[in-house]
Amino acid sequence: MQIMKSKSLAHGFAAILLGSALLVPVASADNDAIVQTAGGVPYVSGGVGAESIDRLSSLASDFNLKLVFALKSGSYVSGVKVTIADAAGKSLLDTMSEGPWFLTRLPFGNYQIVATFAGKAEKRTIAVGAEKLKTIDFRWASE
Repeated sequence: MQIMKSKSLAHGFAAILLGSALLVPVASADNDAIVQTAGGVPYVSGGVGAESIDRLSSLASDFNLKLVFALKSGSYVSGVKVTIADAAGKSLLDTMSEGPWFLTRLPFGNYQIVATFAGKAEKRTIAVGAEKLKTIDFRWASE
C-alpha cells in the first residue's frame, strides 16, 4: 500500500509540475507590435532593437503619423508620455510609449501633441492630411 501512495504522489507532483510549466508566461518579441486603441484612436509603440524597428516599419503603412523620441545627442528614449488633443482641445489619446517610435492613425485635421520625457514636455501643433505617413521628431537636451 505504501508503494501505491508513493507512485500516486509522484504522478501527482509530475502533473502539477507539467501544469505549472504550461502556465509560465513566455516573453514575446512581438509585444511592442500589438496595435492598441484608446478613445477610438489606434496606435502602436516600440522600436527598441533592430527586430522591433523592422516590425514597426512593416506596420507603418497602416498609420498616418509617426512620432520619434530621442535625446539631442541622437540616443533614442522610451517611456515617453504622449498626449494628443484635437483643435478644440479635446484629448484623444493619453498613453505611454513603450519605445522611441509611436505610430498612430488620426482623422484628417489639426492636433496638439505633448510628449513628456523625464518631466520635460515638448509640444507640437501639426496638421494631418492626405500624406501617407507624417513623421514628427521630439528631442530632449538630456535625461
